[in-house]
Amino acid sequence: MTGAGEDWLRDGLGVDGMDSGLWVTDVDYVQGWREVREVADRLNRALLGAGFELSELRAVASTNEEGRGVVRVAGWSGAVNRLAALLEADGDGGVR
Repeated sequence: MTGAGEDWLRDGLGVDGMDSGLWVTDVDYVQGWREVREVADRLNRALLGAGFELSELRAVASTNEEGRGVVRVAGWSGAVNRLAALLEADGDGGVR
């Protein structure tokens, strides 16, 4: 789920991808990212449906150091607090 502009991933949230910055030649990072891209898009659609803007809170498809797909949630503290309140209001603390 893309935002408006070519640099939508970094439009204020400072989301830059892999944490370590080191790439191992035998690891297929792109495949791991492809596996979780649709899941991140689904979560972004849910966040939009809950009234969040992707410029304040978003799910980002990424990979870990082994190339395994990871969905990271990045957001400003106010938006994350609102999300936490929504999950807590779920009746059981959001825990399943």
